[in-house]
Amino acid sequence: MDSDTGLGEFRYLQNAIDEGDFFNGSGLKDLSAHAGTHVDSPGHFINEAYYAKKGVHQLDLDILNGPAVVIEVPDNTNITAAALEALAIPPGAVRLIFKTLNTKKKLMTQTKFDPTYTAVTKDGAEWIVAHPHIRLVGIDYLSIAHYADLIGPHIVLLSEEIIPLEGLVLEEVEAGLYTLHCLPLKLVDSDGAPTRCILMP
Repeated sequence: MDSDTGLGEFRYLQNAIDEGDFFNGSGLKDLSAHAGTHVDSPGHFINEAYYAKKGVHQLDLDILNGPAVVIEVPDNTNITAAALEALAIPPGAVRLIFKTLNTKKKLMTQTKFDPTYTAVTKDGAEWIVAHPHIRLVGIDYLSIAHYADLIGPHIVLLSEEIIPLEGLVLEEVEAGLYTLHCLPLKLVDSDGAPTRCILMP
């Protein structure tokens, strides 16, 4: 976040055929565990959870994979409790993915960070927690939490071990029901991890 240049060059060739090696072998450098599409673990905002080693390797794959609903959020609102109450969220939905104005603005394709992104407010997070069948919430920008209060919504969600799935690219995805396949890198004890996520009709 707060970058004008995006990720920059994080992949480089450690070994190169052009330089006499037998193979091309890439390395990664200066890549945040919260870059691009990624998940958060409780240790991201809760220090006790970090030292208790509640990292991404302990996230439940049964929650990260399964039926999901993509919900279109009106352009004129953040994801507040009132907005959630007005949305047509199917009863018993476990995985919610919010498609917002962020997608129309193509924020995930921009290198410069945009602090005006749409996200979940603290009272929105409290609404989610009050519906205990919800175990995963996804968003189409780099943070599930609104920039005006990054800490509050994260702590509300992570305290209940609801998985935030951030940085989704939803330009080709319509609202509706899907099967989510999401496998984060197994970074032991990490507070977050990049992940490849696929939505299947």
